[in-house]
Amino acid sequence: MFEEHAQNEKSICWYALRTKSRHEKMVRERLVRKGVEALLPTVKRMSRWKDRKKEIEHPLFPGYCFVRFSLDEKLQVLNIIGVVNIVGCGHRPEVIPNEEISSLKVVMTSFLQYDPHPYLKEGMNVEVVDGVLKGVRGILLQKSEGHRLAVGVRLIQQALAVDVNAMDVMPL
Repeated sequence: MFEEHAQNEKSICWYALRTKSRHEKMVRERLVRKGVEALLPTVKRMSRWKDRKKEIEHPLFPGYCFVRFSLDEKLQVLNIIGVVNIVGCGHRPEVIPNEEISSLKVVMTSFLQYDPHPYLKEGMNVEVVDGVLKGVRGILLQKSEGHRLAVGVRLIQQALAVDVNAMDVMPL
């Protein structure tokens, strides 16, 4: 057990950093300057002022930056100005699977347009926020190409199911 823990200390893994508000880009730059691999997914948005418009990169996940390091470098990462903590359970940082980071990178380097979307999982209470079902609340039954929403009457333990567009559903 101790050897496994010691090996985890040496292995280089991806973690999520919680950053101070609007410090994501600064944290990424400071990490890179220290030689630590960092990833900050961004999305371009048009910002408008009285006298001009400009396309600006905003963090896709505000308040977060991804970083790849070994746990023996934890203090070095936590001491970066703008870093609040490493996301995890208690005082133990949680590893992000390489496949998830790889998928983010593939989408980011594609020519496809992408936007943030609430994380939805089966069994969640959700509400339809757009379309003909706007305002309907239910339980997300199935995630597939579309999303299957169950709308039920608890008293009689009966429900109906309907397919909805994933972009029209938000968690409650």
